[in-house]
Formats: sequence, C-alpha cells, structure tokens
Amino acid sequence: MAEFTLELNDDQKQVKEWLHGFAADVIRPAAAEWDEREETPWPVIQEAAKVGIYSLDFYAQQFFDPTGLGIPVAMEELFWGDAGIALSIVGTGLAAVGVLANGTEEQIGTWIPQMYGDADDVKVAAFCSSEPDAGSDVASMRTRAVYDEAKDEWVLNGTKTWATNGGIANVHVTVAVVDPDIGSKGHASFIVPPDTPGLSQGQKFKKHGIRASHTAEVVLENVRVPGHCLLGGKEKLDERLARARERAKAGGERVKNAAMATFEASRPAVGAMAVGTARAAYEVALDYAKTRSQFGRPIIDNQGIAFQLADMRTRIDAARLLVWRASWMATTGKPFTSAEGSMSKLYASETARDVTAQAIQILGGNGFTREYPVERMHRDAAIYTIFEGTSEIQRLVIARTLSGMPIR
Repeated sequence: MAEFTLELNDDQKQVKEWLHGFAADVIRPAAAEWDEREETPWPVIQEAAKVGIYSLDFYAQQFFDPTGLGIPVAMEELFWGDAGIALSIVGTGLAAVGVLANGTEEQIGTWIPQMYGDADDVKVAAFCSSEPDAGSDVASMRTRAVYDEAKDEWVLNGTKTWATNGGIANVHVTVAVVDPDIGSKGHASFIVPPDTPGLSQGQKFKKHGIRASHTAEVVLENVRVPGHCLLGGKEKLDERLARARERAKAGGERVKNAAMATFEASRPAVGAMAVGTARAAYEVALDYAKTRSQFGRPIIDNQGIAFQLADMRTRIDAARLLVWRASWMATTGKPFTSAEGSMSKLYASETARDVTAQAIQILGGNGFTREYPVERMHRDAAIYTIFEGTSEIQRLVIARTLSGMPIR
C-alpha cells in the first residue's frame, strides 16, 4: 500500500517556487497600478505567456497532475501575488474547463489552443453563463439556441452578464437553452468563434474588487455558429435531452446541465484562489505585528493580536486541506458524496473574506489605506463568496447532498 503523505513531490515544489517567484517579482509590483486603472493587464499576461505560465501546455500539465494538486498549488501562488491580475491570467481557464467538461476530443484540440494564442499574440477566452435574471437560478436562463437544420447552424439570442473577459475574448463559450420545457436540463454549451457577427460587448462593470480583471455583459443578436460548435455534438445532445425528458416525466434522478458540469469541476480551484489571497493578507499582518510597536513593545506581544493571527493561520491551513482533498477526489474519480467540492469552495471563500478583514483590523488605520495591500486584498476577497456559486448556494448543495432532500 502506498504511503500516505501530504508533502508535495519534487516537481510540484519546483512549480510552486517558480510561480511564487513570478508572483513576487512580476504580479505583486504591478498590483496597485492595475487595480487603480481597472483595465486588463495585457503586459503582465504577455510576461506570463513568455515564461510559459499563460499557455495551454502549462495548464494541461497542472490539470493532469495525477495527485490533483497541480491546479490548486498554481492558483494559490498566483493569487498570493494579486487576485485581480491572477484572474486575468487564469480567467481563460474557466472557458477551457467548459470545453474539457462538455466537448469532444476534436473540439478540445481545435478550440482550447485558440483561447490562449502565443507569447507574441496573446488571446483570452470567456465563459458566458450568468444572465441578468439567471445567476444562481440557472433554470431561469433565457438565452436561446435554435437549430437551423437546413444550414446546420445554431442561432443564439440573449444577454449574458458577469462574464470574465466578456467581449474582449477571442473565443466565447456560451451556455444557452435548447429545450425550455425541461428547465436547466435543457441547456447546452456552444463555441462562439472569433469575429462572429452578432456578438458584442455590453456594459463593462466597475467593480469593488478584482478590478484588473475585465468583467462585462455579452450581447448575442442572431449569432449563427456552425453545428460543430455545439459542445459534445448534436447526437450526444439529443440523447441527453431524451433521457432528461423521460426522467422528468417519471420524476427521476437529476441530470446535470452544461454550466453545472463546468462549475463543479472548477470550485476547488476557486477555493485555492481564496487560500492564496487569505495567505497573502495573513503574511502582511504577521510581518506588521512583529515590527509595529505600541506601548514600547511589538503588538504581537499582545494576546489579542497573537490569538487573531493563530486563528487566521489555522483557518488558512484547514481551507487548503479541504481544497486539496476535493482536488484529489476529482482527479482520482472519487465522487463528491458529501459535496466535498462545494465544502472546499465555501470554507475557503469565507476564510479569505474573514482573514482579510482581520488583517485590516491588525494594521488599524494603516490597513484602511491604499498604502498597504490588505485593503485591496479585502476588496478582492469579497468575490469568492459570490462567483461560481454563492456561499448560500454552496450550503444548499451540501445540505441537499447530505440529506437527499429537495431543500429550498
């Protein structure tokens, strides 16, 4: 029997050190500037592409790490640097996961390389699921995809919102309703290729945090895409819809929709992002507490400060372990029988929110200014409890899984 260990292997340690160096030397020095500019940090993404971090090969290597820890280790280090810039670097990954989760081998090989481009011509991709009236309630999605059999094309109409890289992406992966009679089971995912007529950017959002990451609406007006742009293909879709209709009539088991398949695969990775942000804020607070003196001694000498730091570190380590467990389970094919993926995202995201708030408190007035990074980290951390399933949705998923009941 293999020995149980939580120690990273030599390859994982090397990747971790390499990414930490990039985060410390390239991302972190640029963080304040791009947060203020609220623009996509193309020069930083290009630097990441030049060294091989922003590339299909790098993410494939981490994604196929047999331990499952490649992605969470990478996410933690990059987001330790800065959440907004890191999200600009890894945001394409959500669209790539959407293709990996739902696409054929040919679609994976065709479209994912186009999402990244190369170091000389960097591209990004967008995953478009949420809508103005359909965020957590995916069953309320209104974007429609209608099949034009004569031309073997799908016609998409609707508005997507909260899309990372929306409108500026080379490739948009878009979830749409193909059969409204069976609710969220009647959804499918489509590739919208570059320069497709009818796709445009709506409003760009000015956000509380992660401001270096581009977030916008995507408007689809009679967008026509070839039949081969339906992820998984029409035969597979028709079979899935037929099963869903039969189960709906019989009141049978739930069928996962295209968006949920993507989110379930990415939730532990979001947890790792949150761990990185929390760890960064904790380290700033720890260093500050060691050097800041009040009443003739460092403030860490006071139990009120020291105990806060002890709790912060404990929560961060616990969150990381939940993320690692879920990532290992997903990679080794072990089912989330207790919603372990949602557990990891829930606990890590709320840890980031709380730890960054505690860091501000430890720094006092300095923590409330932009002279210190914990203010920005706290603004950034707020998103983790919201995107890819709010904390409330994670609790609902966990409760339903544990109870087997349709809790509302």
